Amino acid sequence: MECLESSSTGTARRVPIGDYGLIGDTRSAALVAPDGSIDWWCVPRFDDPPLFGRLVGGDDAGWFSIGPGEDAQVARRAYQPDRVTLETTWGVNGGELELADSLVAEVDGRFLPGTLLVRRLVARGRAVRARIHLAPRFGYDRRPPSRTARRAGALVCEGGDLAVAVTSDGPRLEVDHPIDVEVHPGRPMTVALTAARRSALIIVPPPVAAAEVARDETGWRAWAAGISVTSHREAMVRSLLTLRLLTYSPSGAPVAAPTTSLPERLGGERNWDYRYAWPRDASIGVAAFLAVGKLREARAFLAWLLHASRLVRPRLSVLFTLDGRPGPPEAELGGWPGYAGSRPVRIGNGAIGQHQLDGYGWVVDAAWLLTDAGHRLYGETWRAVAGFADRVAATWTEPDAGIWEVRAPPAHHVHSKLMAWLALDRATRIAAARGDRRRRRSQGWARARDALADDIRRRGFDPAQGTYTAAYGSTELDAAVLVLPLLGIEPAESARVVGTVDAIRRQLSAGGPLLYRYPPGTDGLAGGEGAFLPCSFWLVQALARTGRRDEAEALLDELIPLGGPLGLFGEEMDPATGDHLGNYPQALTHAALVQAVLALGEATPRSKPELRQSC
Repeated sequence: MECLESSSTGTARRVPIGDYGLIGDTRSAALVAPDGSIDWWCVPRFDDPPLFGRLVGGDDAGWFSIGPGEDAQVARRAYQPDRVTLETTWGVNGGELELADSLVAEVDGRFLPGTLLVRRLVARGRAVRARIHLAPRFGYDRRPPSRTARRAGALVCEGGDLAVAVTSDGPRLEVDHPIDVEVHPGRPMTVALTAARRSALIIVPPPVAAAEVARDETGWRAWAAGISVTSHREAMVRSLLTLRLLTYSPSGAPVAAPTTSLPERLGGERNWDYRYAWPRDASIGVAAFLAVGKLREARAFLAWLLHASRLVRPRLSVLFTLDGRPGPPEAELGGWPGYAGSRPVRIGNGAIGQHQLDGYGWVVDAAWLLTDAGHRLYGETWRAVAGFADRVAATWTEPDAGIWEVRAPPAHHVHSKLMAWLALDRATRIAAARGDRRRRRSQGWARARDALADDIRRRGFDPAQGTYTAAYGSTELDAAVLVLPLLGIEPAESARVVGTVDAIRRQLSAGGPLLYRYPPGTDGLAGGEGAFLPCSFWLVQALARTGRRDEAEALLDELIPLGGPLGLFGEEMDPATGDHLGNYPQALTHAALVQAVLALGEATPRSKPELRQSC
């Protein structure tokens, strides 16, 4: 593992993005490096400033490390099956030191803080010296604690409206001062950190914290036990657990990723804030949950979307905050060095002002999948979905920004048109399943759907290449068009569909199983980027749907190991080095992995019960 340690200038050290492990509590998530350092954790919510932020903010942004205080090497890092506690084990001369990291998720109905981090050290073979270094920072200006005190056996640190309490059954901890301790076999050591913003700070003793982790893990095992697959189960369950961890449980909003500004190219400026909810990405995740029978997550998403879109319907915003508000304007953090010198570091996301037609298709399709699974939409939910379909019927002839959010003028993107067709088709199906009395409305959707299909076939297909293109009038390809065989607009095994899949696989190849999402250097931004990982999983789906199961299985077998021993995927990958790039872990990639496995028929088929009211 290459590490460039921080200097007094604040330059961020470099741990490969894919080497980080994830822990989460469905309200926030932390990234833990192989040396036991928490280098990123926004507290108490995904979109709050980081308490430990040196991943992109350098040492000045804080960290919390627990690991060996003597010569050691990482022996293994793993999650136990169906669990979310991250275990890091180091080998030392004559022994081992293990660190188990957890954030406790289920706290409802119990006198527990909403944020509880538990870090537990175990020695084996002999006593092992460990080192603990606590360096919290507050706000985007990276302030040290404004006040520290000892209360009820805890170290309490305050900064602005955030307070944290740290307890330990080992040494007394100090801020910004490394502490050495001997950990003996049979005598584990536990450190617990609780946090509160504008609410009472609850101090949790280490034994209580350890017991809560055990109880929480029982809940996660029960959640995962209902996922029935015949192969690739480990990758499938890990992706579904990751998607669940990235869903903000108080509202049901799934975040695209728990990080900001991890670069799509090292040293470049393609650094974006993904700590918000994109209806498109969330809908893909909902489809993954529904396919394995996780209806609660799908219901929560639709309830959140109903709330979030209430002020702008029938328009659908590109992204929302966790509370369903419009995303904040994009801003740059001055003085933050960025990951591996990749600047600027951004908060907020400028895509909020874009018109993306494809989002409607994903959302309406999620509603159809729920209906198709036998769950009748509530009247208000159906009115919102129908309003989205009305919007598509009225605007599909207009250009849009497209799925990739390039900072360029709008165009008639073929993928956007395909997803608009999907919105109209699925809305028509929902209306039929409901026995909707407003037939004139659904007939209008059907007419618009058919006109749009004709428009796509005439203007989105290049006869010279024998492929559908990225945009009307263009000869370039777009890997997002790999959704084509999944929709039903044309027979999946037709020459036009197969030709498009083959051309994308060939012309957008980044080597091995990797694909670029579009030809590099064509998006109007400076510098290049990596291969886009969701596209490779979409290719698995496309191959399976066009009848090439063996090719699809072979491709999936190449892709799954790219998640490393922890089974976590970023947004992109450097084709030359195999390093993960972009915000991490990426919900869209994990949802695409689940759908790829399902496309190969690995999931146990679900029955379709009678329609019943649920959402």
